[in-house]
This record gives sequence, structure tokens and C-alpha cells, in this order.
Amino acid sequence: MTTRFIILTLVLLSTFLVIFGQIVPQSEPNYDENKVPKFELPDPLTTFAGKKIKTPGKWIKERRPELLAFFSENVYGKVPCKIPVHQWEVVEQSDHALDGKACRKQVDLIFKKDNHALRFTILMYLPKEIEKAPLFLGYNFYGNHTITNDPNVLISPAWTRNNESLGIVNHQLTEASRGVRANRWPVEKIIHAGYGLATIFYCEVDPDRDDFSDGIHPFCYVEDQQIPAADEWGAISAWAWGLSRAMDYFEQDKDVDASKVIVFGHSRLGKTALWAGAQDERFSAVISNNSGCGGAALSKRRFGETIARINTAFPHWFCKNFNKYNDNEDALPVDQHELIALIAPRPVYVASAEKDLWADPRGEFLAAYFATPVYELFGKKGISSQEMPPVNQPIHNTVAYHIRSGEHDVTDFDWEQYIKWANKQLLNK
Repeated sequence: MTTRFIILTLVLLSTFLVIFGQIVPQSEPNYDENKVPKFELPDPLTTFAGKKIKTPGKWIKERRPELLAFFSENVYGKVPCKIPVHQWEVVEQSDHALDGKACRKQVDLIFKKDNHALRFTILMYLPKEIEKAPLFLGYNFYGNHTITNDPNVLISPAWTRNNESLGIVNHQLTEASRGVRANRWPVEKIIHAGYGLATIFYCEVDPDRDDFSDGIHPFCYVEDQQIPAADEWGAISAWAWGLSRAMDYFEQDKDVDASKVIVFGHSRLGKTALWAGAQDERFSAVISNNSGCGGAALSKRRFGETIARINTAFPHWFCKNFNKYNDNEDALPVDQHELIALIAPRPVYVASAEKDLWADPRGEFLAAYFATPVYELFGKKGISSQEMPPVNQPIHNTVAYHIRSGEHDVTDFDWEQYIKWANKQLLNK
């Protein structure tokens, strides 16, 4: 290799980096408010063509559809085919769960198309004294049996990430993992409050890895397709699809009040809950717990995790079109406040943690604040000030928010707020 060739290669590489520098992620995340770049947020009440939206009817007919289409085709990815529930099967149930405090039901949803088959299990706990119970629905990270020490909950055979400290060996869940995440799911507290809880192990719907050969994605492939097209669903959209199929089941379950199903999620599953709630208006309320970038946090702030970082670390979460905005947030014609606005006028709760800077608590709060005008269009109360509330002092309006002490997690404090808020918003207590 000649010296001239080496120099020419270096020149070309330098030129490439200058021209395409926006695709190279920044070396260090920003945690300094003084270094947040100046940015202009799009107005959720102004269409892409510049038309002002002044009535709920215009929002529903004009603005909401175009925003939903943009997020679907350029952020999360559209579901390219219909996959209805082929069959549901109650695989276990008891009227004496949790020392007689609740009824337990484990239901498999089964899907079949051509030579593809998939099933996932919904674990349900329902209060015994309520005929048709309102319900919290959320995915869990490591298997239904990990949310409780109940020995009757089935262990999932699905692939998951190794974590020997949680009893996960060779990508398989074991008996040692039973109850390891019970701290995040206060089942008895939820039951005592008069709500049911339904949860699904998210990897049963689609494994959380950069591989689209398994899970639900292949159901929609055509001919020799092996990965979704650039505008087709990533993993978050697939998980959101699964939540809607659970909702299909709840609509025919006589023990559930399907008009009061609250979809909940933490972290990547908080992103999923927001996207599910934005698309599926059957969900009566939505809760985002520490959902961060691609969830509740404003992308244009470039604080903590950014679009480039999340697309690099988790290339399977969003659709490929989202890569156009890697270190190029200024070109993004939407932001996450408009995702939250898509849920209007249904109640939405955004929650942050004080030490969870990676998820940008201020960006999550501001997204709730800037979604508020759409809620006000419907006569609903949102976030009235750009000043964040003090730590552990929640705002329980239709658009709700709290920042609690602590780190990236789900705590009893979080659940206490969600129950109080749901009582107010859905049960008028």
C-alpha cells in the first residue's frame, strides 16, 4: 500500500466524517441543562401544512391522523398485516389466589398464519368482590412468574436475556427466578384498591434482540422477506400490537371492565405503553414510567440518551426510517409531546425519577406540558406551568406528572400515585 494511497484514504474518510458527521453519535451524553441546544418544538395544534387546529373535531379529523401516520411510518413502524387472535385458552385459574384475596387466571392467546404459530400468556389477578374489575395492563421484563412468589404462576419457556443473579441461565427462565421482580408489582395493593392486574412477558410476543426471524414479525413477511421494510414495525411497535391483542381478549372476558383498562409500562415498555395508547383508543388511560428517549422525553433536547444512541444500542426497537434523525433532531418534524397528545382526551400519566438522568426527567415533564394545549382543546386539565413540581409532589390532572426520589425503577410510591390518579380520573373517587 503506497503512502499516496494512505493519504488519499485519510482525506476521503475525513471528508465523509465532515459531510455525514451527523450520523456519528456524540462521544459523551449531555447531563448539563446549560448545554441543551436551542430548539423549536412543533406546535401540536398546527398541521404540517400550517393550518391552525381550533376545535376537537378538526383535531380528530385532520391533525391526529397525520401525526399518527408520521409516528407510524417514521418512528415506530407500521404493522404491515392483520393478525387476529386465532384462539384463546384458559390454561390455569383459581378463586383462592393470594391467600384467598383474589382470583387468578392464566390465559394463552394463540396466533396462527400459514406455517407460523405463536402464543403468549396473560397472567391476571382480579379482586373477588368486584363483578367486572377495572384493570392495569403492563408487560414485565423477565416472565410472569417473576412478578410474584405465587408458586402456581407458570414459567415461560421464551428466550430472554441472561442474568444469573435473576435466575436466568442459558437464556432460559428457571424456578430460581420466581418472584425476583415482585418489588415492582404490588399485586395485593392493587387488588385491595379494587383493580385487577394483567401482565405479559414481553419476549413471548417478540424477543428483545436484533433478530427479526422469530416472534411475531415473520407473520407479515412476503415472499423472501427476512426483515421489516424501512417503514415497518420495530420491536416497540410489535409489543404495542401485543397489548392491543390482549385488549381484544378483555373485551370478551366477563370478569373485566374493558372500558377501564389502563395500559402501563416502565422504561422501554413505557415507550411501548405510550405507542399502544396513542394507536388504540380502547385503552382508557396510559402510564409512562421512566420511558425516556423515544418515550415521553423530548428528542430535540438531546439530553441523556439521544436518538442516535438508542438506534445504535437497540437497532431493532424502532423502524429503520427513524435512523434519518440520528444526531439530526432538528430535521424531525414531530416530537414526543405530540405522541402524548395523540392520547387526548384520555388520561395520561408521565413519571420520572430524580436520579434517572439518562431518561431526561425534565424532557419528560416538558413533553407533558407541551401536550397540554391539545387536552385543553377538549376541556381537560393538564400541566399549567413549565416549572417542574418538587420531588415527590405529584400533579394528578388528566395530564399527570411526578418526579420521585430515586433511580430508574418502579416503586411503591409510583404505584400509590397511579392508583390515586386512576381513582380520580376513571372512577370519580
